[in-house]
Amino acid sequence: MRTDFDLQQISNFLAVAKAGNFTLAAAENGISQPALSRSIQKLERTIGEPLFERQPRGVKLTEIGSFLLVRANQIRDLVDDTFAELNEASNRVQIRLAVIPTIAPYLLPTVLKKFRSRHPEIKIQVQEDTTQNIVRRCKDGEVDLAILALPVNEKYLETEPLFDEELVLVIPKGHALEKKKRIRLSDIQDFPFISLDQQHCLSDNIAEFCTRQSIAPVTIERTNQLTTIQELVALQHGISIIPAMAQQLDKSKQRVYRRFAGEKPVRTIALLQNPYRYEHRFVALFKQYMREFANETTRKK
Repeated sequence: MRTDFDLQQISNFLAVAKAGNFTLAAAENGISQPALSRSIQKLERTIGEPLFERQPRGVKLTEIGSFLLVRANQIRDLVDDTFAELNEASNRVQIRLAVIPTIAPYLLPTVLKKFRSRHPEIKIQVQEDTTQNIVRRCKDGEVDLAILALPVNEKYLETEPLFDEELVLVIPKGHALEKKKRIRLSDIQDFPFISLDQQHCLSDNIAEFCTRQSIAPVTIERTNQLTTIQELVALQHGISIIPAMAQQLDKSKQRVYRRFAGEKPVRTIALLQNPYRYEHRFVALFKQYMREFANETTRKK
């Protein structure tokens, strides 16, 4: 069966079905009766079955016509809902942005300040959550865009890498490794290690790097916050590996940071989006800004 009908034919069909008469339906729709008749005839040819039984004083739906009536009403409602949502989206001045905790407090203050100076009319609602929850919420359309670290193993979502960020070693002041300017991964093998809970993707980045180097640090504590890791390090509970952006904001004199020699642990910061959802023009503006921000960040390295 061919399906080359259009929405106007559906609208005309509904009008005739409701009025039960071609003349009345034509008058209510503001078109001529011959034009309405041709539209219905074309729809019937497409379907291959008559939709109305022509009677002396009007028309009556056939069995196929009754079936189509149900679907036609659903199509009309779906179209109405779609345009209502598009209208609402076009008038919305808010971006729903999800960010993982190991990025949000370090990257967002700078990003949002600069973006707001360009587009003061656009509001950004920030939702901080773990990668697993963000992926689910992105799939469900609860957020417009996300900033997180790769990898993201979800085939129906779209990732756009922005920049790579180096991970650095953090040790307490006076630690045995403080005298080393460059650290080899084998140097940390025997020291107690503090890591984030396994629900955080940063743990996966670090574990993968250590596995490639055949190193398994002795983990003694796990926590959910980078700031807690930094405080535990200062209290000499152990050492850790954290993103460089967390180091840049650390003003404490009780912690020392060192880069790794040779292959360096990194994580890739990326945008995450559901490509099957409607993209508001404000989201497109923010994505373009993030690309520019990423290029600027890369040039400074």
